[in-house]
Amino acid sequence: MQEVFAVGLFVVVLAFIAFELAHRTVLALFGAAVLVAVGVVSQEEAATEFIDWNTIGLLAGMMVIVAILERTGVFEYLAIKSAQWGGAKPGRILILLALVTAFLSAFLDNVTTVILMVPVTFLIADALDTSPMPFLLTQVMASNIGGAATLIGDPPNILIGSAAGLTFADFVVNLTPIVLISLPVVLGILYLMFRKDLRGSDNAEEVIANMDAAGSIRDGVLLRRSLIILGLVILAFFLHGALHLEAATIALFGGAALMLYSGVNVEEILRDVEWPTLLFFVGLFILVGGLEVTGFVGSIAEALTGVGAGTSATTAVVVILGSGLASGIVDNIPFTATMIPVIQDLAEAEGLSEAEVRPLWWSLALGADFGGNLTLIGASANVVVAGMSERAGQKISFVKFMLYGIPVTLASLALATVYVVLRYF
Repeated sequence: MQEVFAVGLFVVVLAFIAFELAHRTVLALFGAAVLVAVGVVSQEEAATEFIDWNTIGLLAGMMVIVAILERTGVFEYLAIKSAQWGGAKPGRILILLALVTAFLSAFLDNVTTVILMVPVTFLIADALDTSPMPFLLTQVMASNIGGAATLIGDPPNILIGSAAGLTFADFVVNLTPIVLISLPVVLGILYLMFRKDLRGSDNAEEVIANMDAAGSIRDGVLLRRSLIILGLVILAFFLHGALHLEAATIALFGGAALMLYSGVNVEEILRDVEWPTLLFFVGLFILVGGLEVTGFVGSIAEALTGVGAGTSATTAVVVILGSGLASGIVDNIPFTATMIPVIQDLAEAEGLSEAEVRPLWWSLALGADFGGNLTLIGASANVVVAGMSERAGQKISFVKFMLYGIPVTLASLALATVYVVLRYF
């Protein structure tokens, strides 16, 4: 009975979000509160087991750093330079920004990257006198593709790497090739879908050429201090294993250190943090926790691997496609966390060696990462971009995101499936 209730409530909340009948943060928190109130999830379970505080802390810390960076004028500088490099051609700039986003996502993590890139995107769209929507959607989808390339690029990879003992180099060797194959295809699809919207004003080239990039830097001292802290944070992300620190600890430490070092008004900075986005994640994690505790997500995960039991190639294909679809619906972080013990149990039951089970780990990573492009709640980066965009007066609807996400996800998952089968079987 509880399983039916949890699933029904999740579907209702998802439908209300999809049709924008109320704000997604309110809906997620209300749904989470209902689950706790009726006893499906206890308050202690919600706070200690289901909410991924590492994700929340990572987002909060990086939002603080970005809020301070915004005050330096560095985003205006990057916007002007990017537009000038792109020759004020919207289509060319769209591809350029997407490539930069994908590259940075592999090394910063995709959530941090989109937090840094969204302000730049709005400034460029304003200078071009065109809609920012094609740029925002292309960048967030590129971030989910690019983030698949490394251990730290996407939260599901961090979970998989930790559980399976996979190194940074393992991810680069095994997943970077398919990322390099998929990215041009995805960008080509999005360019074709957006080509009619990529129209700048007649005088955009002249306006952008006359812009003074260097003059946009408002506070050189603050910029220098911010870049020092940001550089140390990025370095710590690379060394997080040796430091024995979670990403959230590093980001929050960096945010707090920068507020102290820069001497900014703390209350003003904290007002710029995307609290609705953070609270949406809190509610979403609890809602998915309700699906987990009632056994629904576990049943889906077991069904995915059970279909191809005994045939490794078939199992890998089912894991890629099934994880891609499921991750787009319930968020790729909690789904990945649920799938990890299932794959471990499968490997033990069938007596698979560490080398034999690795293709299943790569299948799970690719399915979860690429599947995150399916819906607005499929990946953390999607939700962050939606929150920042809405704050800037450009709302990204659930349905609109999915219209572009479906072809991108299907194409990338198809390529990933072929890649895994040809390379490992």
